[in-house]
Amino acid sequence: MKVLGIAVIGVLVLVACALIGGRLYYERFANPRVARELMDQPDGERAQKVMLLTLPSGRQIPVNYFLDGDMLYAGADGRWWKELVGDGVEVHALVRGETRTGRARAIVDDPAYTERIFQQLRPNALKGFGTLVEIQLATRDDEAS
Repeated sequence: MKVLGIAVIGVLVLVACALIGGRLYYERFANPRVARELMDQPDGERAQKVMLLTLPSGRQIPVNYFLDGDMLYAGADGRWWKELVGDGVEVHALVRGETRTGRARAIVDDPAYTERIFQQLRPNALKGFGTLVEIQLATRDDEAS
């Protein structure tokens, strides 16, 4: 029984290390590399499906997007969407080399809407996984003033 308890603790420690290590890898190495690529190659293959989103905290994250007119959508797999809970907050999005401003909000109470958008945004992702982020883009006239 004691050996089983030690084994369970060992597995939990390994899982915690993997989660922390994965987060550090993405925040310190992968995300900055992708962000540079999006800025340096706005017409590149990655920029056709990944935007650089600047959150209210100033944190920048690359994230897949779906653009439909003046609506920009993203799927959040981490916790960063919690900055966007409520009626919407101002964010900036670098989309194909163009910085756009908009009001973003996390959609946490409409699973049917989320599923419908996710079918276009991330059709191969696990169903029910992730949080939909909706960004109402400002018009270019509003952004200029």
